[in-house]
Amino acid sequence: MIELRNAQELAKISQACKLSNAALWAVEPYIQPGVTTKELDHVLHKFITQAGGTPSFLNLYGFPGSACISVNDQVIHGIPSPRIKLKEGDIVKVDVGAFYEGFHGDNAYTFPVGQISEEARKLLKVTEESLYKGIEQARPGNRIGDISHAVQAYNEGFGYGVVREFVGHGVGKKVHEDPEIPNFGKAGRGVRLVPGMVIAIEPMINLSGAGVRTLADGWTVVTKSGSLSAHFEHTVAITESGAKILTVR
Repeated sequence: MIELRNAQELAKISQACKLSNAALWAVEPYIQPGVTTKELDHVLHKFITQAGGTPSFLNLYGFPGSACISVNDQVIHGIPSPRIKLKEGDIVKVDVGAFYEGFHGDNAYTFPVGQISEEARKLLKVTEESLYKGIEQARPGNRIGDISHAVQAYNEGFGYGVVREFVGHGVGKKVHEDPEIPNFGKAGRGVRLVPGMVIAIEPMINLSGAGVRTLADGWTVVTKSGSLSAHFEHTVAITESGAKILTVR
């Protein structure tokens, strides 16, 4: 069931989203060669809890980290580990949410580690641009398929693979709510967007091929091709005047 939020609820979700985004950028200075993903997770956990929030992902469905931190060919759901050290040229996806005063915020960003290849830089640029192409379609009267198609068409125009198995979602009292927001689909199809909806739009895009698989840990999703993958995400409110990004920097 899709929940429509009133002004008071939207204000509370906005606060959770601001905390989520503040945590995301608080970790940026620590994204350096030699730092472990577990150390990054500790920074995120400390930031959120000291602000009075709770990491949305900690123990969610049994997930053992405060954030999903995924490196290079890891698409999403990377488990923070003291054994995974960042290297010059890596790309690292940080997906973090915060639960604050009864509501969640959710966002993700793919960070470069030092100097990265031009191929990687272009993948990050295009994937982030596709997020905003989707957000442009998140307005009353449009349908979810309009968001999905915009993301898919933009990325496939560059020859990239659009992940099918994982999608965006509603955000509210639970971190994952209805409706699902795929990154692929046909324009004009799906649930109609109306004011009061709050959704997370999150392109997950592979350099080569759309296929993914889950590792033996039961969480970490990697590209089947072994190629790089990028992930960007904003939580967005549908308002009378269009999309309002709640996870603003």
